[in-house]
Amino acid sequence: MENPAPLTCALPERVATVGEGVKDSLPIVISYLPVAFAFGLNATRLGFTPLESLFFSCIIYAGASQFVITAMLAAGSSLWVAALTVMAMDVRHVLYGPSLRSRIRSALDKKKTALWAFGLTDEVFAAATARLVRDNRRWSENWMLGLAFTSWASWVCGTLAGARSGNGLLVDYPAVEAALGFMLPALFMSFLLASFQRQQSLCVTAALAGALGGILLFPFRRRSSPELSAGV
Repeated sequence: MENPAPLTCALPERVATVGEGVKDSLPIVISYLPVAFAFGLNATRLGFTPLESLFFSCIIYAGASQFVITAMLAAGSSLWVAALTVMAMDVRHVLYGPSLRSRIRSALDKKKTALWAFGLTDEVFAAATARLVRDNRRWSENWMLGLAFTSWASWVCGTLAGARSGNGLLVDYPAVEAALGFMLPALFMSFLLASFQRQQSLCVTAALAGALGGILLFPFRRRSSPELSAGV
């Protein structure tokens, strides 16, 4: 008589922890630090104090849009116009939350969700989506908090370092100031190139026409915010 096979009970798979979220955020941190440093440096060049620069990164936390809003405010645009421009640039973020929620199988805690939703940038969204697609059962809000908070903290620290460097770095290295002057047009061109890759020729044409209109209407402006905002 054969002995019955022993019954085995599969243990539930362990969910990802905060520490794993911090570890998975390292590629984002590496990419955020130099850009945030450049933002802090550029904001100082435009006349904002280190505290004001830090406020933009702590509260707004909008990546390239922060370059736009600081340039527009420094050029004399009203706060409402600058805010609406940034909202138009970042309207895609409205879709990130529902897109993630449709993939999440576990119940969500409202307090935790509110915290990691604040840090839901393009890169964090991409990392979270990849985790959900690759291993949905291991996704957790604690992992998401580690990912989002570390990414946000790296952006804030990079901004603080750039703002504290201040105009001294610009005086010592004139090439840095020259590069900052080209940063906004370069960002605008990157938006256009991304649109070309998505074959949105109508959007690209409209953006080019808007930028050309900004150049014609504001031919003597040294800052590039009129052209960029017109393109947006």
